[in-house]
Amino acid sequence: MPIKVLVISSYKDSWNAVRPEGEIFIGLQKAGLDITVMTQGDAPFAERFRDAGIRVIDFHPHRRINLSDIRFIRRALQEGKYDVMHLFNRGAIINGALAARGLPVKVAAYRGYTSNNMKWYLPQSYLLFLNPRIDVITCLADSVRDHLRRQLWRPEKAITVNKGHDLSWYASIEPLDLANEFRLPPDAFTFVCVANARKMKGVRYLIAATHYLPPGLNIRVLLIGRDMDSPRIMRMVQRSPYRAHFVFPGYRNDALNIVAAANAFVLPSIKGEATPKAGLEAMSLGIAPILTAIPGNKGMIEDGISGWIVPPKDPPAIAKAMQHLYEHPEQAQQMGAQARQRIATIFSTQRTVQEMRKVYENLLAGTNG
Repeated sequence: MPIKVLVISSYKDSWNAVRPEGEIFIGLQKAGLDITVMTQGDAPFAERFRDAGIRVIDFHPHRRINLSDIRFIRRALQEGKYDVMHLFNRGAIINGALAARGLPVKVAAYRGYTSNNMKWYLPQSYLLFLNPRIDVITCLADSVRDHLRRQLWRPEKAITVNKGHDLSWYASIEPLDLANEFRLPPDAFTFVCVANARKMKGVRYLIAATHYLPPGLNIRVLLIGRDMDSPRIMRMVQRSPYRAHFVFPGYRNDALNIVAAANAFVLPSIKGEATPKAGLEAMSLGIAPILTAIPGNKGMIEDGISGWIVPPKDPPAIAKAMQHLYEHPEQAQQMGAQARQRIATIFSTQRTVQEMRKVYENLLAGTNG
């Protein structure tokens, strides 16, 4: 009999945002597992699940304890007789773990980032990942795994399973004509940063890096995402000697097309990342990345081969990497090609599917968790 898995997650976000997770379960379905997904029935990716032969239950739990949600999930578990339930967000974890009490189903939870609000001495942690009903926690990166292991009574419950990518997803992404779209010099060397402008993303250090560049470089820096033109960021940009070289596309549905046309990608995060999706997307598109040496980025690229690794909060180091790529555009192209190859091997969705299947098999065999 195939392993029966109930996945509870939200797939209401954009197609590109949810695809790395969703494709794991499509791959597992193709590999012979029996997958059911509990999510919003009108979510764009729900139709993709149905086309793949995956049953979709039109339901998503609230973020807090909700008795009707618990009863609904418990009834689904009893009727479906699932071997594993995999919970992917706060509402799913809180209500799903409570719904599973006394039932034979194994419970897996997903953690995608590190946070100081997940500590063994905080009562709310026991509604989430420290709930003893959770048998295993799949972590997006080793940094997330290591943080959780320091909080768990049974550290081996936390294991790493990356969300892989597939190069075929990006085959139809056509580079945008940046010169025409943003009125740039046609020969400008373009750096692109894609992020929502939270402090952890370290955008201020990228802006500060331009103070350490020699004058007169024919560069443009595109800051893509929500709040990239906030008053705080604009004040920092106005102090930059390259202030006229910044471009603010804002939030764009065609962000990947912009990245595909850039010469290099920069993500100056200072904490909290776990294999950032924007970085993986740039690598998949063959764009050389400049990433910071925070735990979540560990292992994403080989420094100097498939990209540059710089210390966090270090504008001179960012500037040095930017200047090097500007002065050696052919090396930037080579690094981009190496980064793309790294996606095809180390961070492939096929590898993720195999690793997730192994998690479920070991869980049912009692060899992990």
